[in-house]
Amino acid sequence: MEKTVYLSLGSNLGDRENNLRAAIEQLRQLGEVVQVSSFYETEPVEFTAQPWFLNCAVALRTELMPKFFLAKMLAIEQHMGRRRTQPKGPRTIDIDILLFGNSVITAPQLEVPHPAMHQRRFVLEPLTEIAPDVRHPIFKRTVRELLNALPHNGGQVKKQHGVRPDESV
Repeated sequence: MEKTVYLSLGSNLGDRENNLRAAIEQLRQLGEVVQVSSFYETEPVEFTAQPWFLNCAVALRTELMPKFFLAKMLAIEQHMGRRRTQPKGPRTIDIDILLFGNSVITAPQLEVPHPAMHQRRFVLEPLTEIAPDVRHPIFKRTVRELLNALPHNGGQVKKQHGVRPDESV
């Protein structure tokens, strides 16, 4: 059964825009990319002594099961040079599953909805652009409502430019 998966992508090493575009292109192996938000320049949070990120949100339709999807997604990160040497540290690419249809998943390597998405402006602003009325399956609030509930001191997020889901990279 096909589900819509919402992903958050980020990069703060190398050619950040090219890294996001390459990741979006590789995600096409996992399903149909149906929407891509604008790219957003975002201030790092938690570990702040690193370059700013370029982030976006992606909606993808897939028939893959969540754990298999996660394994393929992590392989894309690794193929693109992602090395998990420092928690929350600099990375060429970071892909997080935010929502997987209406599923609620708690497993050792996978928690959906993403446990911190409702606290992160750098996640919610791009996601609101492409899925403002999608409901969080636990909080029962829309993505727009989650964004509007955030305090305004949660790190800078600046919209850069739009991307069409059918753009080639």
